[in-house]
Amino acid sequence: MEPDLHELLRSLRVWDPEVTELPPFDPATAPAEPLPLFTGWFAQAVAAGQPEPHTMSLATADEEGRPDVRIVMLHGADAHGWSFATHVTSRKGSHLAARPYAALGFYWPVQGRQIRVRGPVTTAPAEEGQADLHARSTGALAAALTGHQSEPLASLQDLTLASEAAWTRAQDDPDTPAPTWTLYRLQPDEVEFFQGDARRRHVRLAYRRTEDGWSRQLLWP
Repeated sequence: MEPDLHELLRSLRVWDPEVTELPPFDPATAPAEPLPLFTGWFAQAVAAGQPEPHTMSLATADEEGRPDVRIVMLHGADAHGWSFATHVTSRKGSHLAARPYAALGFYWPVQGRQIRVRGPVTTAPAEEGQADLHARSTGALAAALTGHQSEPLASLQDLTLASEAAWTRAQDDPDTPAPTWTLYRLQPDEVEFFQGDARRRHVRLAYRRTEDGWSRQLLWP
């Protein structure tokens, strides 16, 4: 018997108090810039036991403006921007080459929090991208060396053979370069922080970059 999707949806809860604690958020105490608030919220998500808080949605658009989204890993966030990496030859790499603008979305349900980031995207120098890759795990290097991301795959056997060869190479020479692997940085124009509330009085604080720095604005939920 096939599951009833609508019945499953009606059975689910959002922010179950058994696993979620909604902390208060007073926007009057928020810093003048978004990065310190992001760093603080990230640390709190880690402390609260949020699984994989460093994963995020990355939205891009192709040459015709058609959107696409996928989950990627945050590699860092600093004055240079929020960083992530992929092959320049991948679908998201081709999107960013055509339209170097993107959006990021973080969702941390253990605290009912979301963070949205939008802005132009640039590529880091090649040596920084390779250094970032080689600072990660052997598995990350092997995946990068396997290559062909987003290309058609004839069979899972082809993937297994290519992956095994890449793992051997990564283990034998952990400094092996992956030429198409690229570190990207999103320099935010807008950053929004969303704090959920049990009575649906959600707090939304939007930062927008201006010629004079950052402005802050509350938004209706």
